[in-house]
Amino acid sequence: MKNKFLITMVIMIALVSVFSVACTTDTDSGDTAAATRLDDVKARGFVKTAGRTDLPGFGFLKEDGSNAGFDIDLARAVAAAIFGDGSKLEVTPIPASERGPTIQGGEVDILTRNVTWTTSRDAQWGNFTNVMFYDGQGFMVKADSGFNHASELDGITVCVTSGTTTESNVADYFRQNGFALETVVFEDAASVYGAYEEGRCDAATSDKSQLAAIRSGLTSPNDHKILPETISKEPLTPAVPHGDDSWFDLTKLVMYVLINAEELGVTQANVDQQLTSASIPVRKLLGVEGSFGQSDVGLADDFAVDVIKAVGNYGEIYDRYMGPNGESFTLPRGPNELWNNGGLIYAPPAK
Repeated sequence: MKNKFLITMVIMIALVSVFSVACTTDTDSGDTAAATRLDDVKARGFVKTAGRTDLPGFGFLKEDGSNAGFDIDLARAVAAAIFGDGSKLEVTPIPASERGPTIQGGEVDILTRNVTWTTSRDAQWGNFTNVMFYDGQGFMVKADSGFNHASELDGITVCVTSGTTTESNVADYFRQNGFALETVVFEDAASVYGAYEEGRCDAATSDKSQLAAIRSGLTSPNDHKILPETISKEPLTPAVPHGDDSWFDLTKLVMYVLINAEELGVTQANVDQQLTSASIPVRKLLGVEGSFGQSDVGLADDFAVDVIKAVGNYGEIYDRYMGPNGESFTLPRGPNELWNNGGLIYAPPAK
């Protein structure tokens, strides 16, 4: 009897130990998973983004080899929020067809490569943040082509990039209108526009902002025109991998800061002076008083100051590359004006 009692006690102790280890392991792994992305970024010392190096205005290389562009600055803002230094960024150039696999596999922390937010991509690729650029697809043709409207394009040959919404949109548009279509598909944008210039197709199609960027860099820009019609809606926004809500919230919070800063008149030039502003919304945005979620995502109360010092506000980023004196080309803001100036750019208040 005594031996049976001892055996029973040993078994019970063993089971309790196994259960305790299992519970501890589950709890530890859950805590780790909740902060994995931010912890990894901090340990690594920089943010990894997938972007472009070949598109003026959005993602390109400057003469000194450094990365620049609207999309690059959005990622740089995230780096500044975490490290207080916008240069803590590594840009991995990828073709359009690799955007989905790259973000799905979590190979980068953020995808800022002219990516259109669609319902299927939201479900399959990752989490899409606040819309940062409203665009739409159009057509570019030779100025002497005789084409003035998209309704005249029946039977033409169109150059297009593979693995994009552009490819499916043009097929849908022609099918919807009963037009004959021949597409010449390329893996990268450079090949698309090279073939277009060589006359291998009658038109090139893409987001209108991209067409404007490419047109500005052609040998004779005035020999080409962008037709007035817009055949799709293309909301462009950074995306992050699925699986880490805190990282998703952090990235969105940074995008909100860029927009709210423009709305409140906080710029690179005046951000230090604005720290003593009498405006309560400004003081809240800059972390002087109150909180708008900074600590909840692992950021310092005053991270917005570092972000604005690094890249400026939303309007400054836009104007830097596409404004009246933009480095790349000039493109009227249109729907990319702030909501209180007739546009669609809008962010929740910082409170």
